[in-house]
Amino acid sequence: MTEAVVVKDASAGLAHSSFAEITAKRRGVLRRYLYQHPRVMDAVVAASYALLVAPTMVDAILQGAWLAAALLLAVAGALLFRRSYPVALAAFAAVMEVAVTLLHPWGSNVSAGLWFSLYAVAVVHSRRFALVSMAAATAPLALLYLLAAVGPMENSFVHDAASHPGDFHLLTSIAAGATIALSNVIATGMGISVRQRREHEQEVAAWVARTASLASVNERNRIAREMHDVVAHSLTVMVSLSDGAAVVVRKSPDRAGEVLGELSRTGRTALADMRRVLGVLRDDAGTAPRQPLASGDSLANLLAGFRTAGLPVYCSHTGPALPDDAAFQLTVYRIVQESLTNVLRYGRSLGRVEVSIVRDSSTVTIEVLDDGAGAAGPGTPDGGGPGSGNTGPGSTGSGQGLAGMAERAGIYAGTVEAGRRGRGWRVRAVLNWPADDLPDPDPIPQLQGRV
Repeated sequence: MTEAVVVKDASAGLAHSSFAEITAKRRGVLRRYLYQHPRVMDAVVAASYALLVAPTMVDAILQGAWLAAALLLAVAGALLFRRSYPVALAAFAAVMEVAVTLLHPWGSNVSAGLWFSLYAVAVVHSRRFALVSMAAATAPLALLYLLAAVGPMENSFVHDAASHPGDFHLLTSIAAGATIALSNVIATGMGISVRQRREHEQEVAAWVARTASLASVNERNRIAREMHDVVAHSLTVMVSLSDGAAVVVRKSPDRAGEVLGELSRTGRTALADMRRVLGVLRDDAGTAPRQPLASGDSLANLLAGFRTAGLPVYCSHTGPALPDDAAFQLTVYRIVQESLTNVLRYGRSLGRVEVSIVRDSSTVTIEVLDDGAGAAGPGTPDGGGPGSGNTGPGSTGSGQGLAGMAERAGIYAGTVEAGRRGRGWRVRAVLNWPADDLPDPDPIPQLQGRV
């Protein structure tokens, strides 16, 4: 019975945290502080507005327009709530702007409150809503200046109409209205740009989290495949070795000692492999080996272990050596291991098990063929073959081994076929490796014939 290993999936959270740290560093010290303290930023905005309209307030007070100065102070105070009520603030600022202009014409920077308000609206609302709000907030003051230029209020905004040329009042009103409208457009555009940048950052952060989560899932699948191969192979070989030792211990103590030695070696190898696989799950496993197994000597030792367990294994290698890539060699190793493990578990009356590794240019073909009867395959009277998934007596398990081999082969655009061939069972895997740097076509010496 096996127990599921609970793995804390923190990859997505760590990736999102890393992206947030990068974004924060890019802002700089001052912007980062203001971003982390939004109320301080609101106070800075309100103070900036008060500073911009200070000359108008002083001029209004000197001329006795106390109400205009009070309205400007009210707008400054309302800017403290621009994050909570941006739309209401924009409407309030637009009304106050018209009122102040009527009470004290030609005040400087009176429309600055509307700039900050429209910016806040554009940051939190859609582009269409922001543009509509900008047009609605700009229209009252634009209409006011239009009436002042060519309507019934034509001379009401000029302190001394006699001292100005005839067209001065018209040009001044048009210029003031155009300047205010253009300022509102710029403020709204800046808010839209900030909103788009923040949305882009959120999308990138979400993509990073999804990618990290997918990588975590792939890593868990890889660990599951490795654990299946290690446990299934090692336990199968160890059971066979212990059964064999029990049979020969009385007749041939020396042979029994050899079998028990192989049993101990298999167990120790399994423990080392499990440490290698599970090392990535532990924070304190810095000394645990994590590199993939090498194919050369390890494959030879693998075959020797199966022979000790009783399999008449013959191996041949044709063509150039395997690619000098640890991951690719591990894939070959695991496919051979899983195939021979199935033969050891389910084969019957075995006379010969052939392992063939052929490399032709960029294609590596692995074939494991036995001549034993094994368990009956699908469609035959008894039920299943190696990896068939039959769970009855003499069954072959759930088929996870074949699924794992297919997943490993899929990494290298390969395929795995398994099924009956005559009385025995055949597994054939085809892997693809770019033929960019092929070695000399000398076969691997230690894998010729029966190694």
